[in-house]
Amino acid sequence: MLLLTGMTVHAQVSDTLTILMRQLEDIEVSALRVQQTTLSTSTVKNETLNKDNTGQNLPYLLTTTPGLQVTSDDGLGIGYTYFRVRGTDHTRINMTVNEVPLNDSESQTVFWVNMTDMGSSISQVDVQRGVGTSTSGSAFGASLNMQTNMLDSVSRLTLAFNGGMYNTFREMINAHASISNRWKMNARFTKLNSDGFLYRTNSDLYSYYGDIGWYGNKTQVILRAFGGAEKTGMGWEGVDYNTAYGINGADRRYNPAGEYTVPDRQGNDSVVYYPNQTDNYAQQHAQLTINHHFTSRWSMTATAHYTHGKGYYEQYKKKKYSYWGLPDSGKTYGMYQKWLHNHFAGFMLSAKYMSEPADVQIGVAASNYLGQHWGQLEYLATPPATALPVHYEYYRNDANKIDANTYAKANWRILRSRYSQLALYADLQYRFVRYTRNGINDENLEDLPLSVDYHFFNPKAGLTYQNHGHQLSASFAIANRDPSRNNYKENVTYDPTTQTYTGLPKAETLYDYELGYQYSHKRFQLGLNLYFMDYDNQLVLTGEYNDIGVMKTINVKDSYRMGAELLAGVKITDWFRWEGNMVVSRNKIQHYKQYIDLYDNQDNWEWVGQDSIEGDVTIAFSPTITAMSLFTFEYAGFVGTIQTNVTSRQYLDNTMDEHAMLKAYTTTNVNLQYNLPMRKWITDRRGVPEIRLLCQLNNIFNAKYANNGGADASRFADGSRCTWYYAQAGINVHAGFVIQW
Repeated sequence: MLLLTGMTVHAQVSDTLTILMRQLEDIEVSALRVQQTTLSTSTVKNETLNKDNTGQNLPYLLTTTPGLQVTSDDGLGIGYTYFRVRGTDHTRINMTVNEVPLNDSESQTVFWVNMTDMGSSISQVDVQRGVGTSTSGSAFGASLNMQTNMLDSVSRLTLAFNGGMYNTFREMINAHASISNRWKMNARFTKLNSDGFLYRTNSDLYSYYGDIGWYGNKTQVILRAFGGAEKTGMGWEGVDYNTAYGINGADRRYNPAGEYTVPDRQGNDSVVYYPNQTDNYAQQHAQLTINHHFTSRWSMTATAHYTHGKGYYEQYKKKKYSYWGLPDSGKTYGMYQKWLHNHFAGFMLSAKYMSEPADVQIGVAASNYLGQHWGQLEYLATPPATALPVHYEYYRNDANKIDANTYAKANWRILRSRYSQLALYADLQYRFVRYTRNGINDENLEDLPLSVDYHFFNPKAGLTYQNHGHQLSASFAIANRDPSRNNYKENVTYDPTTQTYTGLPKAETLYDYELGYQYSHKRFQLGLNLYFMDYDNQLVLTGEYNDIGVMKTINVKDSYRMGAELLAGVKITDWFRWEGNMVVSRNKIQHYKQYIDLYDNQDNWEWVGQDSIEGDVTIAFSPTITAMSLFTFEYAGFVGTIQTNVTSRQYLDNTMDEHAMLKAYTTTNVNLQYNLPMRKWITDRRGVPEIRLLCQLNNIFNAKYANNGGADASRFADGSRCTWYYAQAGINVHAGFVIQW
């Protein structure tokens, strides 16, 4: 912390910094997006985001958001982590950092494990449910917009450490420096290790964030760099129902990944595990942003960005020889790696006009993605007759994706008075996507050349009325989304003779209707948001998974999601408050038809016929009810929270089969913190740090639950299904401290 002595000098510097910070904040506010104020947007500040941060990935820090569900492969939220909003999976949620796209261009998801502890470097997160505002990409089911700038005028150094169950340890150092009135910088490094709740889902992670900025009266230039690397044990294969729920004393930590048998000395099969069944990846991001204020009303922002990633996952599994393109018949164990090497670069340019009656923003953005995919066979337990070269490459394909858009949006305050305001919002976006790929498809080792173009027009309009604490908002939006890489490689076949394709996935279209009301009082808040999301060709989860644990999807012509989001909060006393939300929804596919293969039992798998279902069905992984309750106590440096999340049952596929379903579950977490009164204990306050002790108790009632799973499309004669589940950790405790100078 910077120490200033002398009352006169201190006052002068303080006044100067205050004026400068207000100027910088004005510039920073002008750099933010123009958007409608609605009840479907949740804003989380840095302090709230990190109050219970003990190393879990960012989605776990956002679980107070209505309708948001989280899941993780390792059961703790340290390794691979995913989330859904209103039943929409993470591949259709638009995520940005400082307006720059974060979603991988091909898979269209974000792998939080590559940037562990990102929450420590975020100043604010906006979670917008439904169709979000246009800047880059397409916010199809929700959007997650993160800002990283820290503009504090006081330098500080923060050290954090916490340890907990399953050998989970997090060490973090974070520094903010006001080098002068103009120069500021931030730097963070985090190391995180965990064994994971499931056996052999250990995580060895590190991440970093740094920025340096020059802040003039009218211009600011900021260079940012962040990224990280991960090595995680695989946990995506799932377990059966009894194991996931601990029935009959089953070990819920069981993980079949890398499992195989070898004969022992007595000739009996002994179960062993491949020690390097892991995922390995590193990713680096760089951003250069220039903001300039031409006048008090006009400003412009330009950003250039680049992302580089490279890594592989390694497996030892029993496969058919044909899986690796080998002519031998039968099966054998093989150790193989699947590699990814990608480059992503682009720019963004926007201009804003902000005044009392209206805010207007126009912009363009373009990016180019290059991705290389290849597979290497490293070892076969039973080699083929012909010797294979070292690092035998059995497939390779390259992809290129161009994504460009232009947009214009405005927020016009039609009626303005001291206590009331009526605002009209409009947002128009044109987006062009070109996706090409060449080479051998890793699904069937067949050639799959592909080149597709998409032209999307995404409009949005809304009204917001505010009067004496009352707010009423309504909006309508159309959003379009292109299929992901997996949608192509798992469904498309190419006939080189006729040069035709079968199974090409279609782009999705969403018509989103939102109506919200909120009343805010100094002691309480109450809000209700109604939504109807009408889809054309929605890509819904089928419950099946591919070879690397990614959920498969199919187009369905007509489907919808509709629901009511109720939000409430009350300040009971100055030291005790409560807030909560509940979402009740109906999620349906209309006129759905699916054929189902029937088999005798799980031992023989002898085909005995086929059945079908037809009609309106509930969309997989779409619970009818989700709810959250949060009690907060604050007194004399002590802060305690009790958070409870409730999720109703949900189906693992689109057949509404009771044998393929996740049970309803409830989890309660308790967070306890105490700020030591160091400045009361030590009379000489120069250099005295602030010390905060914390203890996080997750799932305190030790609920045995699974929040994710999958199902094979077939059935057996007794009505049972081939299903799998992802068990999550029971009660787990983490404790640590944060020291700040």
